Amino acid sequence: MKSTGRPGRHTHGDHRWWALAVIATAQLMVVLDATIVNIALPSVQSELGLSDANRQWVITAYALAFGGLLLFGGRISGSIGHRRAFVIGLTGFAVASVLGGAANGAALLFGARAAQGVFAALLAPAALSLLTTTFVEARERGRAFGVFAAVGAGGSAVGMVVGGLLTEHADWRWCLYVNVPIAAVAMAGSVFLRGDAPQSGMGGLDIPGAISSAAGLVALVYAFTLAEGRGWGDRVVLLLLVGGAALLALFALVESRTRHPLLPLRIVAHRVRGGTLLTIGLTQVAMFGFYLFMTYYMQGILRYSPVQAGVVFLLTAAGIAVGATVVAESLLSKTTPRVLLVSGLVVTTAGMLILTRLTAETDNVFLLYLLPAQLLIGLGLGCVMTPATGLATSQVSATEAGIASAAFNAAQQLGGALGTALLNTVAASVAAAALVRHGGPVGRADSATVHGFSVALTVAAGVLIAAALIGWLVIDTDKTRPTTDLDGSELKTLQN
Repeated sequence: MKSTGRPGRHTHGDHRWWALAVIATAQLMVVLDATIVNIALPSVQSELGLSDANRQWVITAYALAFGGLLLFGGRISGSIGHRRAFVIGLTGFAVASVLGGAANGAALLFGARAAQGVFAALLAPAALSLLTTTFVEARERGRAFGVFAAVGAGGSAVGMVVGGLLTEHADWRWCLYVNVPIAAVAMAGSVFLRGDAPQSGMGGLDIPGAISSAAGLVALVYAFTLAEGRGWGDRVVLLLLVGGAALLALFALVESRTRHPLLPLRIVAHRVRGGTLLTIGLTQVAMFGFYLFMTYYMQGILRYSPVQAGVVFLLTAAGIAVGATVVAESLLSKTTPRVLLVSGLVVTTAGMLILTRLTAETDNVFLLYLLPAQLLIGLGLGCVMTPATGLATSQVSATEAGIASAAFNAAQQLGGALGTALLNTVAASVAAAALVRHGGPVGRADSATVHGFSVALTVAAGVLIAAALIGWLVIDTDKTRPTTDLDGSELKTLQN
């Protein structure tokens, strides 16, 4: 099969595989940064004096900027050329990482994490687009996408362990500085990437859509954060909630009327795709809270080292790998994607409910709670992600496959950002109320903290149940199977 475009002088023969190594390195950096800071968060909070309400911004700022600007980043990448966007994204990400590592206060760290998210939103679609235009022969493309997917799946687990090692044996700041050598390697290898010209006929950048969606999401997350100290009935909190909802409604209006929308409403209006996006967004609301609370529980209550906490999280990663491959692949031939997705959510909920039984007592916690919960959550999530990935891009034209894929990734990041802010507020508020109710913090701080985690995880379990109900009622796939068999020329349109 021939490419419809002229290959760059560095992408002939074996150079394609060097290009894959470069693209995979960049993908690893982006995925790594979604989790590497989680393990370091207790150390970050202690050194910089972050409050319990504000600590979530270390995670949320990255996820919010990444998810909120992903569609916009894909449009810019096509407008300026994917290779150029790739290099700009790498450079900006590295600079933002240095600023974050050197931060001496919360404001600079939060800003640097947001800047990382901005450049990740440009880098990620550029990397995928370069991959699809470099590998157009069916067998090679399959191998290349397999490597790319493996890096994405394994990067989160690697981030947990690497974050623990760097925090324990160096300093939490190296969880950010480590991006510099990774970016430098990818930058040096960019000579192997296919040269491409900016694409014509893409239309405007839909700046009103990008601003209204980003502003609306930031307003909602900030409202969730302020609610911990002010209460949900506070005038400022209510104003931010109403304002955020209004801005998102404005975004929908803009997208329905603009000639070149960031997110064509027909993408999300489709019953299967829209239901899948909502389901996966709610799933990530719960999962980001799970990672946050388990990090603090293991290091703050169980007194695990950062490395030990990272290794425990490998149980979840192992469960995801088994669920997504062995279990999901065998069951998809025997049942519908809807049944597999909903069943996975039920299993994930069971694991989350086990964690709601945690207490400040540390005897046999690993065997009784952490081990079964982590495995169940991992297995369930693996069974969710496999059908969801296909359903989110099912029944779309080749020209919109990239938009649907970006929308799926954005739903995950934005669900995680909103969930982290909301569940952190729930946990902090419940813990503070428990301390007041029991007459002060003496001897009760750990119990109050764990009680806050338990209540927040109960809310997370409720969110997963809601996701399962939506999946069952809305995602009617009895006669629908995901369709992903695109030829080389069609794949070239991904992420444009």
